[in-house]
Amino acid sequence: MMNVITVDRPSERDEVVANGPEEATPPALILPDHPLIKIRPNQKWAPLDWRELWAHRDLFAILVIRDVTIRYKQTLLGIAWAVVQPIVMMGTYTVIFGRFGHIPSDGIPYPLFAFAALLPWTFLSNAVQASGNSLINNSHLITKVYFPRILIPAASVGMGLVDFGIAAIVLAGLMLYYHVGVTWKLLMFPPLLLLTATLCLGLGVWAAALNVRYRDVRHVLPFFLQVWMFLSPIIYPLSLLPPRWQRVAALNPLYGIIENIRVSLFNLGRGFDWYLLGCSAAISLAILVSASFVFRRVETSMADVI
Repeated sequence: MMNVITVDRPSERDEVVANGPEEATPPALILPDHPLIKIRPNQKWAPLDWRELWAHRDLFAILVIRDVTIRYKQTLLGIAWAVVQPIVMMGTYTVIFGRFGHIPSDGIPYPLFAFAALLPWTFLSNAVQASGNSLINNSHLITKVYFPRILIPAASVGMGLVDFGIAAIVLAGLMLYYHVGVTWKLLMFPPLLLLTATLCLGLGVWAAALNVRYRDVRHVLPFFLQVWMFLSPIIYPLSLLPPRWQRVAALNPLYGIIENIRVSLFNLGRGFDWYLLGCSAAISLAILVSASFVFRRVETSMADVI
């Protein structure tokens, strides 16, 4: 009877052990037909990546909440500070310009006249200043982790919207106190608020991008805003200007915003000034678009410069 002896074939592991790791045959490398990642040089003037911004929308909300919390943390009045500044300015302007200066107010009580203009102005002033300094104040985030940097100045504008909403409640209370009714024109108030936010974002992004390269911006910005306030129809109506200067004033985007906000809130007996509104919208969009391109240009070297 014949005995059959079965000899197992050595495994690949046994071959590696017997021959040594240097003699092991490497596995075949299979490359895809198309490259998975394409590396291209950065464009000098690249537009914003809206899909990337939408993917980081949760981060934007977190930054807004953080800015609001930090701003009013350990304060005596807390979020009530959002209305202290416009109320104090309204009282000061009412006494100086309304009572002693006898400046006309389009037939409505001067406190309402001034507060309706101080509402968007305070929003713009605080948002632009906070946005301009936001990148410098958050340099620890920029140098450690990547995310769309434009979210930082945009979050400062979002924080200003929170303050705007609180101050708007005070404005509604003043309208009830003075028995001022609303009309269908109030429907234009949200678009005007959106236009104001667009202007704030454009100016804030411009200031933030320039402040990274030129630290003089933080000193120039308050002076610029103070001069701009007196060049805007906050303490005086547009009708106080000569007719030939009213069209020139359209170059100031706040003219179209403030004048039409007053028309939307109060029954002034006139319609919206579409010429001023169109100029304000065109200038605000131009500022935002140009700011986004400049910001993208600065963003490539922001972590090294800041």
